[in-house]
Amino acid sequence: MRMWLFLVFLMVPLIEIALFIQVGGLIGLFPTLAIVVLTAIIGTYLVRSQGARALADLRRSFSELQDPSEPLAHGAMILLSGALLLTPGFFTDAVGFTLLVPGVRLAVMRWARQRITVTRFQMGPEPQRPPHHNPTSARDEVIDGDFTEVPQGKSPNHPGSGWTRH
Repeated sequence: MRMWLFLVFLMVPLIEIALFIQVGGLIGLFPTLAIVVLTAIIGTYLVRSQGARALADLRRSFSELQDPSEPLAHGAMILLSGALLLTPGFFTDAVGFTLLVPGVRLAVMRWARQRITVTRFQMGPEPQRPPHHNPTSARDEVIDGDFTEVPQGKSPNHPGSGWTRH
């Protein structure tokens, strides 16, 4: 895993430098810089609009109590595409614009689902319901108890309840 990440961090700048040299040699320095700035501006606009849509989808999934993993994954890939589009370079721009295509994001999620194992983590014991528990009859249950009426005022030498520190 570490070697793969090292190769990515090594190869991406090399690819970007090679593309800058090639494109700059074909069209010149200033048009090359203009393309890089223009793709950053267009990418920012697209990321903002698609990010807002992904955030609305996430809010909707929460309000409808649905699984939020798909809107979260879309949002994460849109965030990654924004970072790639703001990074100067042709290769990162191409990958960033590709991640803005919803079909590509769905294909990436499909690929990731095949390789990711989801497990569940819970703190504490899982609540156990009695076998006779019926949620509709919970209102009909009566709990019997005793109480003692406590006077309103507190005397100055009151010892306290024992439940708090004084």
